[in-house]
Amino acid sequence: MFTANMQMMIGIGLYLVAMIIFGLWYAKRSNTSLEEYFIAKRSLGPWVASLSAEASDMSGWLLMGLPGLVYFIGVGEAFWVALGLFIGTWVNWTLVAKRLRSYSRIADNAITLPEFFSKRFHDKNRFLLTIAAIISLLFFSMYVGAQFVTLSKLFSYLFNINVAAMVILVAFITTFYTLLGGFRAVGITDVIQGLLMVFSLVLVLVFGFINAGGISGIEENLRNFPRFTDFFGIATPETVGGIQKVSGGVPVFGHGADYGFIAIVSTMAWGLGYFGMPQVLLRFMAIKKASMVRPSIAIAVTWCFIVLFSAVVIGLIGRAIMPTGLNTASNSENIFTLLTLKFFPPLLAGIVISGILAASMSSADSYLLITSSSLANDIYKNVLKNDASDKEVLWVSRITMLLVTLFGIFVALSGKQSIFQVVAYAWAGLGAAFGPIILFSLFWKRTTLSAAIAGMVSGGVMVVFWKNVIARLGGMFAVYELLPAFITSSLIIVIVSLLTKKPSKEIEKEFEEAKKSEF
Repeated sequence: MFTANMQMMIGIGLYLVAMIIFGLWYAKRSNTSLEEYFIAKRSLGPWVASLSAEASDMSGWLLMGLPGLVYFIGVGEAFWVALGLFIGTWVNWTLVAKRLRSYSRIADNAITLPEFFSKRFHDKNRFLLTIAAIISLLFFSMYVGAQFVTLSKLFSYLFNINVAAMVILVAFITTFYTLLGGFRAVGITDVIQGLLMVFSLVLVLVFGFINAGGISGIEENLRNFPRFTDFFGIATPETVGGIQKVSGGVPVFGHGADYGFIAIVSTMAWGLGYFGMPQVLLRFMAIKKASMVRPSIAIAVTWCFIVLFSAVVIGLIGRAIMPTGLNTASNSENIFTLLTLKFFPPLLAGIVISGILAASMSSADSYLLITSSSLANDIYKNVLKNDASDKEVLWVSRITMLLVTLFGIFVALSGKQSIFQVVAYAWAGLGAAFGPIILFSLFWKRTTLSAAIAGMVSGGVMVVFWKNVIARLGGMFAVYELLPAFITSSLIIVIVSLLTKKPSKEIEKEFEEAKKSEF
């Protein structure tokens, strides 16, 4: 007779074995060229492009961080985050996808985002490329760490086993299929992972909704928690040492606080990050035909709505059903797991919980591929050794993946970081550094190389400066660092472009060609 833990491990194990098989399946094909390994020779269809983009984007915070945020402080902040992300997804696909796909081909067949920036602006000294690659390495290494934090929380909550061993196992399985199969394996596995994430979220949502007694039951159970269901308010748990007080079996909340206009605008600014997310933008570059963008938009937006809606409502349901089950902000991120264990038999619970693994692994594999391409293709091949062979670059890429994996494992096992906070910081860094320059490079012909460099650097620096200095002033300054950093970068790009010599005729010609291109 298998124990409950053993049955859950079997369910999770089936998923992990499937990921290994896909890595082995695509290993031989992916090693034929750098274009195949890093961008699958621009051959993605609508389903693979859209689902892999969205699955790689959402990461482990979708099933743990977002429901946990709702569980601890109510729906206010999470609703506006989700709304901003939904709008950002739609606008990014609608505005950027087709143009970037065409322009990256015209820009000497660029196969990474830093390489696109460099070739778009004819960066002969590779200065812009180097900065972009370093920013990718810095913030995506943090992102990989955030995904492995998810794994450490999951396994420490589920099993009375060596957490470090399980985190290392899953981390290296992720690295294994990414390292062998490259972008094609990442894309296909991300489709499976995206579907598993939807399945897991919707299943827990439906069973939770029934178990909580429907809308009336949820409202009744949450009625005594001030501002908990208020879109324009935020609940304020009363805590001692970070642990929420409980009185008579009921969690203790304060009167709550307003979630005002500045806070809403700040929170919705999460959507701006999409314009600078390499894991999403790379899917745009890899779409087989520009005509495939339209069906990709429909798939991506539908998927995004379902998973964001489900994650937010699951947080509400969790607090209604288990009001005192999780009493710290960090522990609250286990609410999806707790509900899964309550509703389903162990084997099915293992499969549903694999949705968390899918969310983390679908992001980690993309981040590993991007960080390795930044160092191997962008810095090693394009800056340090122009005559490097494809085989040599691939080896550098693989070594980089292993090093980033080790860093991520270290981050995961070094403490109890909040998944939401780590992701928010990395998201802001990438969004502010890359987002404005993507938009200006695609839609403003007057943008110059000097402006691109200045905008990229100022965006990344402002994220760090605002987060650690300005935001501590509080009040109107306590906004999400992505918003002021994105605005700063955009202004710098405009000002520097107007103060520097206009782009060459050749660059302007490529810009016009990208506008008209239909291939």
